[in-house]
Amino acid sequence: MTLSGTTNHNSDHQQRVIPPVIRNSALMIRRARTGRILPGRAASARGRPMGEMNVTPFIDVLLVLLIMMIMAIPAAFQKTEVPLPTGIPNAFDSVSNTVSIDPQSRLFWNGEPITRQQLRVTVAHASALPDEPQLRFAPSPQANYNTSAQTIALVKDAGATRFAFIGNAAHKDFGK
Repeated sequence: MTLSGTTNHNSDHQQRVIPPVIRNSALMIRRARTGRILPGRAASARGRPMGEMNVTPFIDVLLVLLIMMIMAIPAAFQKTEVPLPTGIPNAFDSVSNTVSIDPQSRLFWNGEPITRQQLRVTVAHASALPDEPQLRFAPSPQANYNTSAQTIALVKDAGATRFAFIGNAAHKDFGK
């Protein structure tokens, strides 16, 4: 019998089982009412929010931008393949011509100024000879890269098969 005069059946033998979800919720509510620091929250010792920045969204945005840049960069679909000579070069070439480009991006054939159309015709004529002369390419170090690339493509399209780059020794210290 209890003090209130009612009988408590099996209260001493049975213990009440509280599900963990309810028990944890009750603990959280009690902690919120008492003003103590709640578990899992970023707070200082006095209960104020910390002044540190959450960088996770910043990193997510950077990764998205990186992926967008990778997808936006165009793939190289056009290329100019020039078969370069292999083996030992012939030092005693009887006939050779030189195509050069000056710093102002002007074309020269054996030292004489020439237009792009004249160069195409001249290279086509030289490559049609039975003993094709070697065509040497010597751009100035200050020549425009785009002009040099277009000239190489023009020479290739004109049908030259004996094509050589000369003067590379002058560029051995490039970028140093």
